[in-house]
Amino acid sequence: MTPYASFHFFLIALIILLPIIILGLFGKRSKIYNALSTLVMLVIIFADHKHNFFGNQYLSYHTITFFLYIIWQVVVIKGYEKLNKNKEKNSTALYITVLFLSLLPLIAVKVLQSSWLGTGQVHMYSSKLLGLFGFLGISYIAFKSIQLIMEIRDHSIKEIPLKKLLAFMTFFPTISSGPIDRFRRFIKDEKKIPDPAQYRLLLEKAVHYVMLGFLYKYIVAFLIQKYVTTPMGNHLTSFTDYWIYMYGYTFYLFFDFAGYSLFAVAFSYIYGIQTPMNFNKPYLAKNIKDFWNRWHMSLSFWFRDCVYMRIVFFMTKKKYMKSTFHISNLAFLVNFGIMGIWHGLEWFYIIYGLYHAALFIGYAYYEKWRKKRFGQLKHPFFNVTGILITFHFIAFGLLIFSGKLI
Repeated sequence: MTPYASFHFFLIALIILLPIIILGLFGKRSKIYNALSTLVMLVIIFADHKHNFFGNQYLSYHTITFFLYIIWQVVVIKGYEKLNKNKEKNSTALYITVLFLSLLPLIAVKVLQSSWLGTGQVHMYSSKLLGLFGFLGISYIAFKSIQLIMEIRDHSIKEIPLKKLLAFMTFFPTISSGPIDRFRRFIKDEKKIPDPAQYRLLLEKAVHYVMLGFLYKYIVAFLIQKYVTTPMGNHLTSFTDYWIYMYGYTFYLFFDFAGYSLFAVAFSYIYGIQTPMNFNKPYLAKNIKDFWNRWHMSLSFWFRDCVYMRIVFFMTKKKYMKSTFHISNLAFLVNFGIMGIWHGLEWFYIIYGLYHAALFIGYAYYEKWRKKRFGQLKHPFFNVTGILITFHFIAFGLLIFSGKLI
């Protein structure tokens, strides 16, 4: 059962989470029930009528592979945590090996997802291997794992208690598509029990986000999909068709994903966990950098901290280039190239990533030239112009992302 994809899901979740709400209103929290409710919700989410053991939908292949994957990541993280305490054993080679081991299952799934395999797709029991083992949310758990490994390497995290690690990795409200939380921020909320007044405020926000999410996902996105993207998707024959579809898909993707993210944040609040928001009026961005500070923010900030900044730091430290400007641009290229590949091993995803790298690099050159010639342009005209130009660059990128252009 895909999270937040049906009213049936919301009804089941409300019943299971009702004791948490009641306890929260009295300023109480049961860690045992929180863990139990998470386990039950995960089993429900990964239930499968077709691919299961003993004809039991709740013993699905996805359920088993999910928990095996969690065990794998926990072993990798805890093992590296132990080795990292010994500085003599904490080599770069070990660090890279641990990162690779953590990413290995995700790499395998991305390869299996690729259409490049064609008829070479691996099958088991008359089904694609991906359908059996490529469970929902594997990417977002991998992001959490990589973040933890890097922070262990940096010694910014000294110790990760097993119970807290499991709570962080298996937190069901954000399991499928984020937002991507940070371990230290998550644990800070997990330790603190809101008093009745604080919890009521969280609950009010949760209800508001659920209502707004319904508006976004089940009304606006649904109508755009029904009347624009679905009927036009297979009949794009003219420039006008592509133009209209580009606008429709751009707004559909925002309202659908932003609606999901609001649901995830709302359910997090019920647990007393203030998961960060994922969107902040992205189509009002004045430039491409501003856009990525507003769009899918948890993913954008993750890539900034775990890919871009580390490339910049490494190349600056090793003095591979004298110009920090060129180092930054190269880091943008790698950062968005990896982001494109993460979306999938398809040409349109890879080109989408490189397209955004080109936008970042192009804007960096433009910004450098503009500051030298004109300084700061603060007139409202330039702000409005920047918003319109940025929006159309973004919309064209999402047309590439849709796979309809290539």
